[in-house]
Amino acid sequence: MDMHLRWMRSGAALCVVAVGTALCAGSAFGQGSASSNVAAQPKRPLPEGVEAPVIEYRDVAAEAGLRGVAVSGSPTFKNYIVESTGTGTAVFDYDRDGLADILLIGGDQFEAEGAEPRHYLYRNLGGLRFADVTEEAGIRHTGWAQGACVGDVDDDGFEDLYIPHWGQNRLYVNTGKGKFVDQTAERGLTEPSTRWGTGCAFLDFDRDGDLDLFSANYLRFDPAKTPKPGENSECRWKGLAVLCGPRGLPGESMSLYENDGTGSFRDISAAAGVDTAKQYYGFTPLTGDFDNDGWVDVYVSCDSTASLFFHNQGDGTFEEIGVISGTAYNMDGQEQAGMGVTAADFDLDGDLDIFKTNFSNDTHTLYLNEGMQMFIDETVPTGLAVNTKYLGWGTAFLDIDHDGLTDIFVANGHVYPGVDKAGVGETFKQRRLVYWNYGQGRFHDLSDSAGPGVSEMHSSRGIAVADLDNDGTLEIVTVNMHEDPSLLKQYAPTANAILVDARSGSGRAAIGARIGVTAGGTGQISEVRSGGYHISQSDLRVHFGIGEASSADLSITWPDGSEETLGPVKANSVVTVRQGEGISSVTAFVR
Repeated sequence: MDMHLRWMRSGAALCVVAVGTALCAGSAFGQGSASSNVAAQPKRPLPEGVEAPVIEYRDVAAEAGLRGVAVSGSPTFKNYIVESTGTGTAVFDYDRDGLADILLIGGDQFEAEGAEPRHYLYRNLGGLRFADVTEEAGIRHTGWAQGACVGDVDDDGFEDLYIPHWGQNRLYVNTGKGKFVDQTAERGLTEPSTRWGTGCAFLDFDRDGDLDLFSANYLRFDPAKTPKPGENSECRWKGLAVLCGPRGLPGESMSLYENDGTGSFRDISAAAGVDTAKQYYGFTPLTGDFDNDGWVDVYVSCDSTASLFFHNQGDGTFEEIGVISGTAYNMDGQEQAGMGVTAADFDLDGDLDIFKTNFSNDTHTLYLNEGMQMFIDETVPTGLAVNTKYLGWGTAFLDIDHDGLTDIFVANGHVYPGVDKAGVGETFKQRRLVYWNYGQGRFHDLSDSAGPGVSEMHSSRGIAVADLDNDGTLEIVTVNMHEDPSLLKQYAPTANAILVDARSGSGRAAIGARIGVTAGGTGQISEVRSGGYHISQSDLRVHFGIGEASSADLSITWPDGSEETLGPVKANSVVTVRQGEGISSVTAFVR
């Protein structure tokens, strides 16, 4: 951007933004807290003539064979913040058999208590049945793991796996023979000092045909130098002695690693402009071409500090424009405790909007994309400010009823196990939330009628979505603190859909491709995305609900900028497209 001076609306405040600095009258920039005590807005009735769909989520994890307690410190009391953030999950087809598999990330403990920390890789056997193949696949537990993302770093057609840690992050290279090999050091990803990696995303930021890696970092953590619960003001919450942080602990910056074309990496964070001052608590990177200029940008949800928006300038560098773009704070100019983040064109205007989850006593945040790298906090007008008592983590835009409009799912859970006995009106285990998109740029809270899988109580963290049984509807995998995972399946009837598997010329998933679908006169867009949600990874196939339309036309803008128009393709099918070769297969959903 040549001109860095803008007026920005911030609730009742008026701000001048200049070179990344906000000067506001009537607001409190930089004075926000993780718990803002925001009052919930009243739930509006649906407009006359609009009828809500039937939604029925059930948790089928046990029947599917998904077991594995998510270990993250002590289940009864958290002495340190690393015990509270939990872990993520990754859903990806690691063996290329057409069925998405599930990886559940395990954390660690300071003292042995209860279940043993480990990861769980579940191979999809079909029909929502899974088998634990962790040991034979070579996925080892290596300490305080956090999130996960996948991408084919060596372009052999098989997705590789990156797992950030408090400690040494890990790169597992997929051999294509059902096994992964830890090649962190060989691929140039060894850190010279201890850092706390949280979320990650693979992306082709320079459009050179290989996948680079963005990794978020949370804070600089040393148990020996961290105060104990209750020792200072940053270690108390609503009168309770609680773990310290993130406020009061030293912040971090983000990392970008460039792929040299062979699957090895070098740290270019400083040269590329993502190595900010170490003053942020980064959680979840979200990639997307947010200004439709053909270059992938990166948004990072941050906890208790301003969130970050790295605009790709197309010359190998990024410019951080969080404040300028309107995505650093909420509409009142407040920092929020950002956790999970997701993107979709929820209003069908041709650009990607952003939804972010936050701490309790605050709303989650919807940033409406107005183009030209400008966003507005539209949480209240869109009907998403009706819940403030939940502490949000994993979140996803997904079309639950297949009407062509993306809805919102949120997984919640508190960070302090002792909150149940504190008498402050909050609980450690919390229900999930479902917001139905009924058009007109509005959502309606259907959580009370979305089935037992939504109403059941857990302290959840990372989520991922995928059509695990290839029947056309998306399942939701959810990590639950100190419990087995949840696998939510939607049993209510839905309209038609298609699932697009976009592949590059070499056969790897075309991460960064922009997919357009036109059906029944309505156009939608989405992207093949690594990372997001809350430090997690969803299926790289892209799902579109198309209502009652019997077919759809496709358009794809590939990561290198080339474009293809394809179709029509039949509704209720998996469509595989290979760059430069068109549609390679159309397979009907399994019903």
